Amino acid sequence: MANRGKQGAQSKYDHLIKLLLIGDSGVGKSCLLLRYSEDSFTPSFITTIGIDFKIKSLPLEDKKLKLQIWDTAGQERFRTITTAYYRGAMGILLVYDVTDERSFANVKNWMRQIEQHASESVNKILIGNKCDVDPADRRVSLEQGRKLAEEYRIKFFETSAKENVNVDEAFYTVARDIALRIDNEVDLTASGKNVKIGPGVGPAGGKECC
Repeated sequence: MANRGKQGAQSKYDHLIKLLLIGDSGVGKSCLLLRYSEDSFTPSFITTIGIDFKIKSLPLEDKKLKLQIWDTAGQERFRTITTAYYRGAMGILLVYDVTDERSFANVKNWMRQIEQHASESVNKILIGNKCDVDPADRRVSLEQGRKLAEEYRIKFFETSAKENVNVDEAFYTVARDIALRIDNEVDLTASGKNVKIGPGVGPAGGKECC
């Protein structure tokens, strides 16, 4: 009976996809996760202590995906906790704040963390959050974000958790790319070809934020 129950639970989705949100403290990682998982927004800033996560189901063509999305603390004192989660991540959403130049400059440091701790095949996406701000408050341009994403050969979105701009599109894109990578790996294994599949790369994506 227990085995049948387990099989029934597994049959509810085709792929379990583990995603990790990283970036400096205060860039809006928790707000993005709340907007995507519960379609809600809170203006109050509450620091994530260690790790938090949400579950989200996502239909993709003829498949059903189950997303397990981990939200990490951006402070240095929690870095030793969060590095353990890199290894299990299949996709990483690296977030900066378009009103904070330091968070944008630190993208390079976060990319080094990914290179050191995550799988080589992990899918990555760059997100510039808070694009709903007054243009006078912006410190990182859309073009700067696109250029950096192109340097790393990863996809890019500007988002607003507050106004719900490009949030669904960003999560959908990284989940879709991971599902395609998994299916390609399965197909190659079935055909007997020992070929390593890297992360999906492509041009910067997403609609411009109004």
